[in-house]
Amino acid sequence: MSRFYNRPENALKRAEDLIAVSQPASALTLLHDIVMSKRARSTPLAVLEPIMLKFVELCISLRKGRTAKEGLHQYKNISQNTTVSSIETVIKKFIELSEAKVADAQEKAEKITLDSVEDLEASETPESIILSTVSTDVDKDRTDREVVTPWLKFLWEAYRTALDILRNNARLEILYQSVANQAFQFCLKYTRKTEFRRLSELLRQHLATAAKYAYQAHAINLNDPDTLQRHLDARFVQLNAATELQLWQEAFRSVEDIHNLLAMSKKPPKAFMMANYYEKLARIFLVGENFLFHAASWSKYYATVRQNKNMSDEEHQRMASVVLMSALAIPIITTSKTRGGYMEGDDSKPKVQRLTNLLRVARAPTRESLLKEALSKAVLARVRPELKELYQILEVQFHPLSITKKFAALLPKLQEDKDLAMYVEPLHQVILTRLLQQLSQVYTTVKIDSVVALAAFPAPFDYSAHTIEKFIMNGCKKGELSIRINHQSGSLTFETDVFAASRGSVSEGPQLQTLPSEQMRTQLTHLAKRLHTAVALIGQTSETLSVEERVVRVAREEKARAFACAMERLEEERKATAQRRLLIEKKKELRENELMKREREQQEARKLRMQREAEAEKRRQEEESKKREEDRLQQQRLEIQKQEAAKLAAKLAEDLKDKNLKVKQEELETLDTDKLMQLQVEQLEKEKREIQNKLKAIGKRYDHLERAYRKEEIPLLDKDYAEQKARDRAYHDALHKAKLETSKFQHSEAVKQKSRMLRMMDDYTLLKDRLSADREKEFEAVRVEAERRIADAKKQRVLEYRRTKEEERRAHEREEQERLEREEEEKRLAEQRAREEEEKRVRVEAERAAALERQQKLDELAQKQREREAEIEERRRERERAAAEPAKPTEPVWRSGAEAPSRRPIRDTPPVERSTGDRWKTVERAPVEKAAPTEKWRPADRGNEDQKANGAEPLAPSRFGKAGGWRDRLAAKGNAEK
Repeated sequence: MSRFYNRPENALKRAEDLIAVSQPASALTLLHDIVMSKRARSTPLAVLEPIMLKFVELCISLRKGRTAKEGLHQYKNISQNTTVSSIETVIKKFIELSEAKVADAQEKAEKITLDSVEDLEASETPESIILSTVSTDVDKDRTDREVVTPWLKFLWEAYRTALDILRNNARLEILYQSVANQAFQFCLKYTRKTEFRRLSELLRQHLATAAKYAYQAHAINLNDPDTLQRHLDARFVQLNAATELQLWQEAFRSVEDIHNLLAMSKKPPKAFMMANYYEKLARIFLVGENFLFHAASWSKYYATVRQNKNMSDEEHQRMASVVLMSALAIPIITTSKTRGGYMEGDDSKPKVQRLTNLLRVARAPTRESLLKEALSKAVLARVRPELKELYQILEVQFHPLSITKKFAALLPKLQEDKDLAMYVEPLHQVILTRLLQQLSQVYTTVKIDSVVALAAFPAPFDYSAHTIEKFIMNGCKKGELSIRINHQSGSLTFETDVFAASRGSVSEGPQLQTLPSEQMRTQLTHLAKRLHTAVALIGQTSETLSVEERVVRVAREEKARAFACAMERLEEERKATAQRRLLIEKKKELRENELMKREREQQEARKLRMQREAEAEKRRQEEESKKREEDRLQQQRLEIQKQEAAKLAAKLAEDLKDKNLKVKQEELETLDTDKLMQLQVEQLEKEKREIQNKLKAIGKRYDHLERAYRKEEIPLLDKDYAEQKARDRAYHDALHKAKLETSKFQHSEAVKQKSRMLRMMDDYTLLKDRLSADREKEFEAVRVEAERRIADAKKQRVLEYRRTKEEERRAHEREEQERLEREEEEKRLAEQRAREEEEKRVRVEAERAAALERQQKLDELAQKQREREAEIEERRRERERAAAEPAKPTEPVWRSGAEAPSRRPIRDTPPVERSTGDRWKTVERAPVEKAAPTEKWRPADRGNEDQKANGAEPLAPSRFGKAGGWRDRLAAKGNAEK
């Protein structure tokens, strides 16, 4: 148990630390212990999911597929009852990282292959030649096997693991199908045929398991249309992959799987799916050389595709031509290689019925029925002209002597078309069969050479006499031909058994006359018809009519009676048909109701069972959780005891080891301190004595041995010195002698070379002088020409330099002129901006001064107004005080500094009504004595009096009903100032 388990976050952090110090294996072991622990079931998924992602990443980097499988199964069991999105995330991460590793391995392999090529021009190296003698693999194949193949194997195991985890779970069905499609694409991309077979078998096992364990919780329901459609899509992907890999047996099994799923489906399949189904089925039958069912598949495919109204006429013609050609190419006489619809024995009937069921038809197809179906669906009208002519040759016209020549004229056109060329070879067998059938109707005996000449086809489809004989024997065995071969006369005899029963041939073809056996079989029928006509004629002998007229009349009367009988039975048959239709509809409705009722009961039973299982699972989990908690506590107690005992034992063992005491671990608990000290002293003394004895013996032995070695070595050294000296002398003499001989030989060769060279010295000198003179002349001419070119170049450069200088001067003058103009313009703009700013500043200052002056005037007016109001208020108070005091002839006391009297009301107080409870009462107030002023105060005239005192006009009444308001006073004050 990891000590980091109590906090999974700590374990994840610890794993990252181990990875950082290059210990991924230890990190994987740590995370594996956490995931596989029983306590992981109680860990929240939000905490466990990052651990699983890191666990999967480590498993992939270390290629631990089995470990990853165990962890993923455990995580699925933990998360499937809570949420499936987490397991989907982990599985997707697992597949993505595995695919990324394969891609990286491929890039690495390509780089290794390129880096191994040192010289691109060297086709082979000595190493490659030596390696090719023991191995047939090239470098790239060997590199792929070493680098890419292990990762491909791991990716394949990853797909299998994912499919095994996701199988038979309705909530993981979409991801299951997605992983299956990815696995099919893997097989296609890397051409893994063996893995494709295993994958197909694995999917079949999963489907069978799903049907077997459908009662389990979260199991897939194949009766659900969406689930069934997803399985059908996966099987079609499997079928397409099998055909691309040319695994025809797997393709046939995939077709059977699709047929079984379609039989389970309640909804009709889509048209494009059925078109793909019949197309792949036709290809499978063609590879198996079952031309009968191949033609039937093509007919069904064309019947499905022609419903598309957007199909072009060219495509209609191509497909109709293939349908007719495949029907015509069905061999009439089947061989072991070309199997038809009718095979011998009762054992073949289940096989034929099995193939018929795959075509989703009621009866097994035949060559004649397919041709009739093609004619009834107007296929013949759409085919190419040469196919119409071929149909006339094989099925309509009777021309045994020219059938092969007519077909040979059409053969090049058929071989040019890639869609029809595959039917040319079986078509030759059909033509040979028609030839023999038509010859049997005309001739009784014919030479074998004549038959070989008539069956002369162009190479490589020509038939020898032996091949034709083998073909005839097979036809006789199948019952299609009745021919006897006479090798003595070299002839064929067409025998006719008049009592032979009909074998029900696949196709009789055009006939010139009725065969004797057919005449014998229909003899009684023709006799009955003749007798019936004779009776009718005898019964009408009294009439005066000719025999022909009586026959016509009898026929007309019989026809009228037949029509009358048919009309009488028409209403009865219509009623019976309607009643039968109603009965069928009622039975169908009852069956559907019964199926719905059964399905509803099954759903309710499944729901109840799932509820019971959920409750049982909940109880089981609670019990397991309780038991796990008890086990955990018990385990912790045991671990604590073990750790304490282990620490004590380790300490004692370490002490004894340091003292070199050999005591068993079991005896540690029984030994005391004194005995341990005694054992230590005895052991040390014993070891000391042994070491001294060993050293003494070793010293004596080495002394004697070294002395003996040196005694024996002295004569051997002298002998070796003498031998070495002799060898060195001989080697020196031989080397000196060889050197002298080599020098002499080289000297003689050099003298000979010199004498040969001296003979051509004069010619060499003349040639050298002539060449030197010629080269000197050439050099002089080249030098003169070069000097001339240099002078011209100098002149040209001088002119270029002067022209460049002149252009630079002009450009400089233009730039200077432009700069002056630009400076003047900038100066003018600057002056204009300064002038505008000055004007703006003056205007702003003027406005500010005017505003300041207005503000000052307003402040002065406000100050004067406040002073005026204060004065008026003071006068009002004085008047109020004067009005409150009695009139005296002398000056009032308060004016001389006495205290002002209190303010009194100048009018009588009216009675006041007060509310007391629910009743109103009137309270009378006592009247207040009024002073008898000498002059009554009038507030309304106060402003006019002030105006008169100031010598101004009296104020007009205010618009508020009073005279002398503050607005009037302010206006009056302004007028006075003016």
